[in-house]
Amino acid sequence: MPAGNKKSGTFRKVFRKASGGKTVVHYKKKKPKQHSCASCGKKLIGIPRLSPVKMQNTPKTKKRPERPYGGILCSACTRKKITSESRS
Repeated sequence: MPAGNKKSGTFRKVFRKASGGKTVVHYKKKKPKQHSCASCGKKLIGIPRLSPVKMQNTPKTKKRPERPYGGILCSACTRKKITSESRS
């Protein structure tokens, strides 16, 4: 039986092979959902799916793409926004 705090939907079951051929169940936290574009809602590429605590320890260059609006808008929406700003 799992411990009381492991019974909620917060944790996922991971089956591991232990020594002696036994299968053991480990409970791991689920990953957060993928970040999405602020204008179109498309899933953003280049941003890791990490918990806020682990995100603090990753370097800034690994957290989001290094371009204007990186980590906020997808590449297509960024392109549209930059071209519309240059026209006006």
